[in-house]
Amino acid sequence: MSNIRESFIPFRRTDIINLCLEDGKLQGKDVQLFQEFCDILTAFFHFRFHHTLESIKDNYTIFNPNSDVKTLQEPSLEEYEEMENEVIKGFKYILERANYIQLSDDIVQKSLEAKSLINLQTDVDFDNFDEFYCYYRGDIDEHITVKKFKFFKRERIIDILERVVLLIKFKGPGYFQAKAKKDKQYKTLNFIPGKMYLYFYKNIPKLDLDLLFPNIQTSMTWKDKLLFGVPAIGAAIPLLLRAVPNILLVIVAIFILLKADSVVQSIEVDKEKVRDLMPILVATLSLTMTLGGFAVKQYTKYKSKEIKFQKEVSDTLFFKNLANNASVFQALVDIAEEEECKEIILVYYHILTSQEKLNTEKLDRKIEQWMTEKLGIEMDFDIHGPLNNLEKLRGKIVYEDNNEDEIKEVPLLSYDQQGNINILPLEDSKMILDYVWDNAFQYNGC
Repeated sequence: MSNIRESFIPFRRTDIINLCLEDGKLQGKDVQLFQEFCDILTAFFHFRFHHTLESIKDNYTIFNPNSDVKTLQEPSLEEYEEMENEVIKGFKYILERANYIQLSDDIVQKSLEAKSLINLQTDVDFDNFDEFYCYYRGDIDEHITVKKFKFFKRERIIDILERVVLLIKFKGPGYFQAKAKKDKQYKTLNFIPGKMYLYFYKNIPKLDLDLLFPNIQTSMTWKDKLLFGVPAIGAAIPLLLRAVPNILLVIVAIFILLKADSVVQSIEVDKEKVRDLMPILVATLSLTMTLGGFAVKQYTKYKSKEIKFQKEVSDTLFFKNLANNASVFQALVDIAEEEECKEIILVYYHILTSQEKLNTEKLDRKIEQWMTEKLGIEMDFDIHGPLNNLEKLRGKIVYEDNNEDEIKEVPLLSYDQQGNINILPLEDSKMILDYVWDNAFQYNGC
């Protein structure tokens, strides 16, 4: 479990609005004005994130392994690289807006190297990737009971990531064609070279992150190899030591066991020597069968673990999968839009209802304390994002007798010389949002 306090707000936007209204600090017509302010704010940010989604979709089409549409013209190498950069840029943007945290490559590697519940050697070749990003939200501990030595059970703490998002861009066909000449496993691929794969999962143990990779390979652990190899070698050595010096006698002994008397008579060999060899041969064969049987048992056990592992992979891909490829962007944009609006609403409400001047640090502490008191959650509220968004919302406050052309745009939020935050009253704030919404297509670059 991570000690990092996250910025994600695990409640619906409508619940946050209702909590603000139930706080009792807004009275009379301000209640209706606040609700209208939240409605227009939500509509505007829905429009902005829709524009972001459309831009990502346009650039992602050529990288989408599930795409069923054609392009009129293949992009040039420069255009291809630019489109790839735009997809990754948009991917990072919406995940940051959704308050997801990037897992560093070191943490991912450590998770892959650690033992999972199924003791099987796994390998993910990161050299196959042109680009790789992993984000998560929610790092919790879960207590489970596992069997040990069949009869004993013990409790184990598993580190669970509540949400995991992967972006994997595979290298091109030429790379894998060259690999296939050296390694047979690359002749049949579970993915399309050059394409970009996105995965969105829930409740994934950190130890099982390797299950999510399409290029995962499984093999025996050192323990499996020893348990399988040592008995096999142990069965072969005594047999060879006993049989090689007396190979002819061994052959005759086998024919005697098979009751092939005519064949035995045609071979000129002393039967007394054969009879002396019989106990040795029987003992050797018994040892061979015992050790060989143990080796077969270990191999069967390994194959059983491999089947169990494949089932766990299948269960993870089916039951814990939330979205794949293009649909991942749609799901994340929806989450990012909600998070952005919840943060702005909380910031605006607390500045609006505060009886004292607030700077950034005081406002941050005030909101975090309010969230703890109202919802019982400890969080690291992202104060700078919503403040920047409110400061960028600029418009004209136009009354009936005013000439709009003569009125200058003003920001919805500003700072005084001491760093304290000033915000427009509800009526004026709503007029700013009305102006921004009416000019949304011209204002799209805010």
